[in-house]
Amino acid sequence: MTAPLQRNPAPSRPSPDGAGIIRDTLRRHAAGVTVITFPGPVGFTATSFTSVSLRPALVSFCIGLEASSTPAARRSNRFAVHVLGTPNAGLAGRFARSGVDRFAGVAWRPQQDGLPVLDGVTAWLSARVTLRQTVGDHLLVVGEVDSGALVEEATALVHHNGSFASAHPLT
Repeated sequence: MTAPLQRNPAPSRPSPDGAGIIRDTLRRHAAGVTVITFPGPVGFTATSFTSVSLRPALVSFCIGLEASSTPAARRSNRFAVHVLGTPNAGLAGRFARSGVDRFAGVAWRPQQDGLPVLDGVTAWLSARVTLRQTVGDHLLVVGEVDSGALVEEATALVHHNGSFASAHPLT
């Protein structure tokens, strides 16, 4: 006989506010890791990337209002999203660091308008910004996909419980 499902388990530790609840809960949510870039070159590591619509082909990401890449997200008309695999964990770490030249030693090529596209990633796409909206302490950016490429197969890089990890199929 199995134990009944506990519907409202007591929290393991109290959270002082909604922000604490979000942090504690989303640490347990595995999210795909991307690097988002803008002309400049400017870029940052993000786990907030998601698809919005297939028709039209829209994607989005969020960036903190105080982040060093936010001015580029506010002024750029285009952005690129780089989907990372486990071989790219070092790249994810580099673009997550503050106070460093994130592009130093990183292989990339500029598109015609200067949009940086990183080499050696699993896949990438570029998009034209269609919406910017401040939401709480973040900037939501939505873009319509205009190009992209599947580059190589790799096990997906995810962020879970404060660390980079790999996503392996269960079957």
